[in-house]
Amino acid sequence: MAKSVATVWVPVDDMERAVAFYTETLNLTAKETGGDWSEIDAGNLTIGLNAREGTSAHADGGAVITFTPEGGIDAEVDRLKAAGVSFTGGISDHEWGRIAPFKDSEGNDLQFYSPPQR
Repeated sequence: MAKSVATVWVPVDDMERAVAFYTETLNLTAKETGGDWSEIDAGNLTIGLNAREGTSAHADGGAVITFTPEGGIDAEVDRLKAAGVSFTGGISDHEWGRIAPFKDSEGNDLQFYSPPQR
């Protein structure tokens, strides 16, 4: 039985660029940085940035890291757009909440999520 999620590993092509994206653009804190591995503190979860092997192909689909925006989804989308982040499709509203999908500096899928207003 799985007890909890220890970390999420995200493949990256350029470690310096990826660390800058997660720390400077998303305002998260780096716990450890290095050439092949870096750890980002994302609250109750560690995001492990794992250097992609030169022969590894980029895969379409797969896991999506979902963040809870501080201060509201609209304000955070505006802030990241001003920082040059592209949002694919903007914010979409659903009965289960709102999402705003975007990509990190390495092409991995990320999104903001906010629960429905009741």
